Amino acid sequence: MRIHKLKLIVLLGVFASYTTSCSVQNNVVKTPPTQNSTTKPNNNTTKPKEPVAVTKPQTGIPTEETFRTTLPEIKREFRGAWIASVANINWPSRNNLTVEQQKAEAISMLDMLKDNNFNAAIFQIRPSADALYTSNIEPWSYFLTGETGTAPYPNYDPLQFWIEEAHKRGLELHVWLNPYRAHHTNGGSVNSLSMANKLSDIVVRLKNGMYWFDPANPKTQGHVSNVVKDIVKRYDIDAVHFDDYFYPYATYNRGADFPDNASWNTYVSNGGTLSRADWRRDNVNKFVERIYKEIHAEKSYVRFGISPFGIWKPGYPTGIVGSSQYDELYADAKLWLNKGWVDYFSPQLYWPIDSKGQSFEALLNWWQGENTLNRHLWPGLNTVEIKVSDRPTEIKNQIEISRNILKKDAGEIHWSIAGLTKNSNMLPVLKNGPYSEKALVPKTPWIKAVPLQAPTLFITDIGSSARVNWSTKNIGEVFQWVLFTQYNGQWETEIITLDTLSKDIPKFKDGKKLNAVAIKAIDRLGNESDYIAKKIK
Repeated sequence: MRIHKLKLIVLLGVFASYTTSCSVQNNVVKTPPTQNSTTKPNNNTTKPKEPVAVTKPQTGIPTEETFRTTLPEIKREFRGAWIASVANINWPSRNNLTVEQQKAEAISMLDMLKDNNFNAAIFQIRPSADALYTSNIEPWSYFLTGETGTAPYPNYDPLQFWIEEAHKRGLELHVWLNPYRAHHTNGGSVNSLSMANKLSDIVVRLKNGMYWFDPANPKTQGHVSNVVKDIVKRYDIDAVHFDDYFYPYATYNRGADFPDNASWNTYVSNGGTLSRADWRRDNVNKFVERIYKEIHAEKSYVRFGISPFGIWKPGYPTGIVGSSQYDELYADAKLWLNKGWVDYFSPQLYWPIDSKGQSFEALLNWWQGENTLNRHLWPGLNTVEIKVSDRPTEIKNQIEISRNILKKDAGEIHWSIAGLTKNSNMLPVLKNGPYSEKALVPKTPWIKAVPLQAPTLFITDIGSSARVNWSTKNIGEVFQWVLFTQYNGQWETEIITLDTLSKDIPKFKDGKKLNAVAIKAIDRLGNESDYIAKKIK
């Protein structure tokens, strides 16, 4: 049935081209016979008149012939970088930049990612109950303008700008939110517009000066839920991302227990039977599950990712020592992965390969063993400051280990984008090694998607090149294209941005002759359409 439909599409396309384009009037277009099909043509269809004569093609004009073939497999790997706004770590580099300076920094970062064959940016838009986007729920970020609640001037929407510029370059844009931090010590004074004041009934002040939402309070969960749903509804993002901060690290409160006596006493008085630690974990578990389901209810294709601390508990696996996110952050990240409450999971494996107490390979293997529902598992790499003598080689080797463990679902996220430029050898080592060619992100098969239709394909002669044009009826579902060109029987692939619908292909390259062209559409979940291929004679 598929072949029969393809034949009809090609016939219609050729007929339209014949009647509207003088540049291809003399082309002879052959449609391949339908194979393994008993479908009969509709005898009521009016047949086009037979041509009186067939004129030979002009010299150099490609003659097209649609055909079926085996195209090469498209390379896939998630390659992301975190871009932190908190404390002006990455962007904007200062909180007093002009709007044009902010935009220039963003474009420079996105160009660098594109040029070095990355395919995703993890952009922090809510560092501490504030907004680097237009919001009616939380105030403009101090890290953007130097004062909480003050809009950029002239006013613009940084998130919208980042989305548009990322997508222009074929990059996914994941929005990174810190769910529970209400105010950062580097975030200026707490003013009347700060959420630490506006929601003071559910915020506690830690001994290091930070303000934190009480994760157990239903009002906290409702507020953060509203923030996430608002972003997903209004912006064309590709994913929502949470980092490793759930209940705060113990050092934030100088070793003292988290001050949640009010909500704990309410729980106990209402007949709660869990231990305090289990109660805290249960609050976070319910919140994570809720966010995952609400994101997909709003837009099914928007993925949800979490990058927890790299160690679940000491001793898992054997020989691992260090902090316990389970006991200190009350984050049962293993459960979230086991339950499939994430679409991708990026444990922060910030230690060297040969670290005895925190082996990169041992930890990644252990997390892979817990990935029972086969969600994406893309480790976080400490590209900025991992303690080794040759950082670029270490990161390259970690990528190779990840590929060996994760196979066709490989990927990683670099902490942070500064690490890619801080060491002058980092980008050359990556681009000349594991990132030598572009890659699509791995598919997300557990999320249902609208099937993409095969593109249409037209080829015209422009001298030494063949001009290839393509499109598809459901272009609204397309995120990228993959163009295949065949020279002397060997296929080459190229990943192309959505807004590109035409390309001039040399008829000869390195002494080899162009034989054929094919095109596929790719949606934002990495799914591929069927293809159309044409021989060029």
